[in-house]
Amino acid sequence: MWSYMANHPLTTPAQYVVALLDLVQQQGVTAAQLLAGSTLEESSLGVLGARVNDDDFFIIVANAYRLTGDRALGLHLGARLNLSAQAAVGQGFMNCENLEQVLNFFLKYYRILAPALNLSYVQRDGRCWLIPDSPYQDEGIQFSQEFTHELLFSAIGINLKLLVGNEDLKLRVELPYPEPDYVEEYRRLFTDGSFFGAAQGSISFDEQWLNTLLPSSNPALLALYEQECQRLLAGLVGQGSLREQTLQLLRKLEGHYPQMPRVAAMLNCSPRTYRRRLVREGARFQQLLDDVRAEHATHYLKTTALPLASIAFMLGFNDVSNFRRAYIRWTGLSPREARDAGGSSRGT
Repeated sequence: MWSYMANHPLTTPAQYVVALLDLVQQQGVTAAQLLAGSTLEESSLGVLGARVNDDDFFIIVANAYRLTGDRALGLHLGARLNLSAQAAVGQGFMNCENLEQVLNFFLKYYRILAPALNLSYVQRDGRCWLIPDSPYQDEGIQFSQEFTHELLFSAIGINLKLLVGNEDLKLRVELPYPEPDYVEEYRRLFTDGSFFGAAQGSISFDEQWLNTLLPSSNPALLALYEQECQRLLAGLVGQGSLREQTLQLLRKLEGHYPQMPRVAAMLNCSPRTYRRRLVREGARFQQLLDDVRAEHATHYLKTTALPLASIAFMLGFNDVSNFRRAYIRWTGLSPREARDAGGSSRGT
């Protein structure tokens, strides 16, 4: 997955705060106590599609730690962020054909749930790995490493198990911090092992689960939820020139590259107006699309051992030779040359 951070205010879905409020109320904490010091009121959290500024979310999380004394708060909150808490993204998950399609959907749209998150996905050694790139650490948001990794990995774990309906799906986590004194909570959630003091955080599972069919699959509904997720994602695109907004959007829609009229609609322009404004900025849609596809292709070539056929498919090519010719046109290098420069020699 290409790591990209858009320049927009960082926000969190309000339903995450609702889940946290429900969690702490069971321990005797009131809504007023949890929201103290933030700009939020309880009534504002019930609005469908509402989002919470991450500065407020940090205050609320800090309040929850202080009021409950729950050292494993991130694990416990993540376990409550089930498919319903993921709103349109969660509905999309449920209507995917199998777990592989769920992962592809998640990688396209996870920034609706966590705009500050940079997430990479790789398959190696017979396992599927999701690797966060220091969530929230580069944005001045003062969440601890423990909380952010626990929240993310616990939420991913509960949703994977709910989707396949099988507790036999074993998860393994690696954490970039020392073993905490509540390590038993990790062992309960991640039954394939928890390894602390790692260079980088990750969650992984056996790749045999990728072909697991989902009983709730519905392609027609999936198409509807994908359109809604595209709309939500476009709404998170920051301000700036139309060229920059287009690049932001295309980077976020990795693996799903819409045609120009669809991009124009997502950016609230008619195709004619969109094209005219791009020309005024000295840009063309096809060139911007090629630039982004070249970025994504180079990332896959340099950081994964995926075969060229897989990379070509993810970039929208049905034929490897067409992808090879396009990549040479984009970069002046062959895919093999780009891969060798990145230190990966397999899959060429």
